[in-house]
Amino acid sequence: MTAARRRRDRAGSFSGNIAERAIIDIGSNSVRLVVYGGTMRAPVVVLNEKVVAQLGRDIAVTGRLPADSIALALRGIRRFALLLEDLEIDDVETVATAAVRDAANGEEFLALVRAAGFRPRLLSGEEEARISAEGVIGAFPGARGVVADLGGGSLELVQIAGGTSAAASSLPLGTLRLGEYRAAGDASGNSAMRKRLRQAIDQGGWGQPIEAPLYLVGGAWRAMAAYAMDVSRNPLTDPHGFALEYATASDLARNLARTRVEALKGNPRLSLTRAAVLPDAAVLLQALLRQLQPSEVIFSSWGLREGLLYRRLETHQQAQDPLLAGVAHFASHRGAPPQLATRVAGWTVEAVPTGAAGSERVRLAATMLALASMQIEPNLRVEQAIDWALQKRWIALDAVGRAQIAATVAANGSRLDLPPELSRLAPPEALDEAIGWGLAIRLARRVGARSRKSLQVSRLLRDRHRLVLRLQHSHRDLYGIPVEKDHALLAARLGLDPAVEIVPDDHVWAPTSAEEPFGLVK
Repeated sequence: MTAARRRRDRAGSFSGNIAERAIIDIGSNSVRLVVYGGTMRAPVVVLNEKVVAQLGRDIAVTGRLPADSIALALRGIRRFALLLEDLEIDDVETVATAAVRDAANGEEFLALVRAAGFRPRLLSGEEEARISAEGVIGAFPGARGVVADLGGGSLELVQIAGGTSAAASSLPLGTLRLGEYRAAGDASGNSAMRKRLRQAIDQGGWGQPIEAPLYLVGGAWRAMAAYAMDVSRNPLTDPHGFALEYATASDLARNLARTRVEALKGNPRLSLTRAAVLPDAAVLLQALLRQLQPSEVIFSSWGLREGLLYRRLETHQQAQDPLLAGVAHFASHRGAPPQLATRVAGWTVEAVPTGAAGSERVRLAATMLALASMQIEPNLRVEQAIDWALQKRWIALDAVGRAQIAATVAANGSRLDLPPELSRLAPPEALDEAIGWGLAIRLARRVGARSRKSLQVSRLLRDRHRLVLRLQHSHRDLYGIPVEKDHALLAARLGLDPAVEIVPDDHVWAPTSAEEPFGLVK
């Protein structure tokens, strides 16, 4: 361990995440510092700070970055320099996008950023689009469709499929420039604005239906998702992965486009800055939906910054499941490493297999969080673990998967009266399956206190109408009263009769009693 690492350990980490790398994103609306820790495949944000400098607000009129915006941006950048120095973070990537790219004094500004100690890279429009697309590819493995990254100065559109990007464009349709497309003298201007935006999108080469999802990236889109989740009383709070069918997205865009900014400013989930741009962003979404005709709309919190991290990974790292990578890192710091969870899940799967309603990856993630929850105070653990499942940002996990994980950790904590919001996220069969997972994990814990040995000398299996717990003779006394109760509870849940088999040592994995009977205790 390096001296720097030891100093960081002594100083404390961010929830077990060492601040290791940072990105400074110099955008048209804001200048942002994000510091990451955790695993590179599913990085954890340990610090996120921005300065709303609005560097691009006058580009359309003057073609230059305003002096006061430059001063504000540099004030933030100099602060970022000190923070990164004090945190001993050397891995810093600085990028600038549309406003600096389009401004006559953009290079002068970048010289000032260099003087502050950074090495900024000016991204072309196509580079910006492709890197944002890589962020979406990293967040949604196997994604196919079009990414629409909306910033302050531009809208990047890029086609993705098979883990790569194809056609990419940068259009001057950022939130700071949308007002240029509103018809003068029209009270609403939505119809004329929408027509002009459609023409701009068409001229950019995006006039054909895609018949695939449209992935929306950027703060304005995330605010739109947060608004939609709020008005629909969605029990989830993270907009990442929030999906809307085409018709529902069209309704949302139409309603938001007609909403006055003043009415939006009262929404607690919207900042004043985001509320101010939502109606115009909604008109833009209307134009995109009309031109592209996507099958659905999916909101992504991963974009440019995450794309910069994703492209640095080796091919085998990119191939990792981001859900399992993120949960493994989180749970490992809470006493539930993936090796343990894999053993427990493997012990339970024969008796409580994953059916059509679930998946092994969700089951393994749920097992890790269920085991991690046992490190929490007993009076807090179930509610805390349910919050982990529902509200923490997990990548590549849909609403059904979140509900299944929540049901698993609840059942593991002996809570079978599930929170009512889970039924809004997943069908009954998916929740029932997850309850079985949770009760099986509880039984695995109960048998041998999570010891490796207990999982080697015991086996849980189905044998016709019975749920059999098999124990080798040397460990027959593990079947105590608490184990008996949890065994009976799981059996009843599965509609089976509980049974115990005591077998000679090293015969735990022999054929079932129907084929080669051993001594039956119960």
